[in-house]
Amino acid sequence: MIDPCSLYPSLANVQPALGTLGAFAVPMTVPVGTVLFDENAPCQGFPLVLEGEVKVSRHSSDGRSLELYRVVPGELCLASSASLFRGQPLAANAVATKPTTLFLIPPATFKQWLETPAFRNDVLGLFAERMADLTGLIDAVAFQKLDQRLAAALLGRGQDLVLTHQELADELGTVREIVSRLLRRFEREGWVELSRERIQIRNSAALRTVAAAAGN
Repeated sequence: MIDPCSLYPSLANVQPALGTLGAFAVPMTVPVGTVLFDENAPCQGFPLVLEGEVKVSRHSSDGRSLELYRVVPGELCLASSASLFRGQPLAANAVATKPTTLFLIPPATFKQWLETPAFRNDVLGLFAERMADLTGLIDAVAFQKLDQRLAAALLGRGQDLVLTHQELADELGTVREIVSRLLRRFEREGWVELSRERIQIRNSAALRTVAAAAGN
C-alpha cells in the first residue's frame, strides 16, 4: 500500500495518528463515477486521495455543470475543508473520474489535526492555491469567449482525445449543444475530426491561435 505520509508529509506529526483511527485508517477504493459527496449535503469527512482522481464541480438549477478543480494524490479538497471549517453544507459535489483509493477522515479528527502546525499550514496553503485557480476560472468564464476556452481545453491532451461533448461542456460550464456546435465548426475548418466519443486534433496551430486570442 502507498505510504500516506509520502504523499502528505504533514501527517507524520498529527494527533491522533492516522494508524490509530481504526476503520477510518483503512483506505477505500471506489470505481469511476462514484459520487463522493453532494452539493448542499453535510460533509461526512475529509478525503485524502492515495490513487486516482476526483473532480469537484458545481451545478446550476438548469442542469449545467462547472468544473472547479480536480484532486489527485497528495492534494487536498477545498470544498471539504471549507465545509468543515464553517460547519456548513458542502458548496460543490465530487465524483471519481478514475478508480480512486482514498481515506475519509472524520470531521472531528480533521479539526484535531488542524492543531498540528504543519497540517494547518498545508490546509491554509491549499486555500491560497485554490483561490488562484478559481480566480483564473472566473476570469475565463466571465471574460473569454467560449470558442477560445474550447480551443484551449482541447490542447495539451495529445492528438487523439477520448472525450465526449458532454464532458467538455461540464468542464467549460456550458451545455452540450453549444460545445457540439462549436466542435462542428472546428471540424469544418479542418482543425479537428469528430467521431463517437473521440476527437482527433488535425491542426493544433490553428487551435492555439484561437486560444491565444483570449489574452488579447
